[in-house]
Amino acid sequence: MAKVAIILQAGPGSHESHARMFHSMIYSKELKEKGHEVRLVFDGASTEWLAKWGDPQDGDDRMMGGFFSQLKDAGLTYVVCDFCSGAFSVHDKLKTQGEPLVAEYMNHPSVAGLIDEGFQIITL
Repeated sequence: MAKVAIILQAGPGSHESHARMFHSMIYSKELKEKGHEVRLVFDGASTEWLAKWGDPQDGDDRMMGGFFSQLKDAGLTYVVCDFCSGAFSVHDKLKTQGEPLVAEYMNHPSVAGLIDEGFQIITL
C-alpha cells in the first residue's frame, strides 16, 4: 500500500478554496478506505479551517466540521503547521482545541521528513 501526504494550503474565503478543502478530505477518506496510509497536513491558510469548524457559524461549517470529525474517528492522521497557525491568528484556539501542532523544520511540518518516511505528496 502507498503512503500519501495531502498538504492543504487553501483557507476559507472562496469557492475554489472550499473545493480544495473538501477534496482534501474526500481524497483522504478514499485512500484510507482502500488501505493506504494517509496524513493530512493543514498548512498556510488552511489552519483557519480547524478554528472555523471548532466554532461553526453556519450549516456548511457544521457539515464540514462533522465530516472532518468522522474522518478523525475513522483514524485519519493529521497535523497542523505551528508557524502558520500563528501567522493566521488561530494558534491559541487550535492549541486549546488540542490540535496536533507541528514545528519540525523552521517551525513548519517537514516535507523532507514525509518523503524520507516514503510518503507521496499531494498539494491542494
